Amino acid sequence: MQILDIEELTRSLVDSEIIDVMSAALIAQSRGECETPMPMHLDIAPEHGEVHMKSSYRRGGKYFALKTATAFPKNPARGLAVGSGTMLLSSAETGQPVAMLDDGGHLTDVRTAAVSAMVAQALGRNDSSIGILGTGIQARLQARLHAAILNLKRIFVWGRTPQHVEMYKHHARHLLPDVHVQSVASPAELAQNTRLIITVTASRRPLLDARDVLPGTHISAVGADSVGKQELNAGILRRASLLLVDSLAQCEKLGELQHALDQTDRATEVGEFLQAGAAGSNDAVTVCDFTGLGVEDLYIAEYCYSRCRNRDAI
Repeated sequence: MQILDIEELTRSLVDSEIIDVMSAALIAQSRGECETPMPMHLDIAPEHGEVHMKSSYRRGGKYFALKTATAFPKNPARGLAVGSGTMLLSSAETGQPVAMLDDGGHLTDVRTAAVSAMVAQALGRNDSSIGILGTGIQARLQARLHAAILNLKRIFVWGRTPQHVEMYKHHARHLLPDVHVQSVASPAELAQNTRLIITVTASRRPLLDARDVLPGTHISAVGADSVGKQELNAGILRRASLLLVDSLAQCEKLGELQHALDQTDRATEVGEFLQAGAAGSNDAVTVCDFTGLGVEDLYIAEYCYSRCRNRDAI
């Protein structure tokens, strides 16, 4: 079994290619080509920790993947990152492990941001500004991946902790030196300044209300990925002219949709939307509810493994 470390995996990533890979993953899932069971979650109550386990297999493919991703909020006091994780790629012929991607959770973070950017691209967004609720690693990656598809000029950011906001601004300016990064005092203020919003917090109460959101806004709701989490008031989902979900089964149990189950019949899976080649309206509100799919982990693991093998062969 080959072990690929974080440095090798990071070198293998090309943002524009990952965005395309995520599109292929969700289309394959929508076509019924993949076995992707519901995620398994563990709550580590004494540490307020979360463990997410996801897997997938594409019928006819060479591999299946099993991913664990963790979030332990007390880790910074220990000198450790909040998030961690690994991906295991195994042979679909023999079941034997082929490669362990010792990514520390980085590939999960990258594919999550890439899927969000991919949906914005599919909607035909041409925004020069984005708003991000949250200040962690995912907030940084959302800026980076959206910069790959937009002529990005300005980022508005909100976070609960002023120190974390300042750290985010510092990192974002280093990552995207030509982009102006501006903090705001509230989620409502952020929503008044931009029409492309990404929410990446672990909130368990709504941060945005329907009255906060301007016409023509698209919201990528990323943070709600387990029971009880919520970043959007359910009225926003009810107001949306287009309600996308990465997985209907997952979102109604784990995502924003769990708080607006009366909207389930209106929800369209992203893979179906991509196949239809539809686009959003410039003056309507659109929402995409993301919970993260095992098929995304399979596709990014296969991509990285292939890239690393090809590089080694040169």
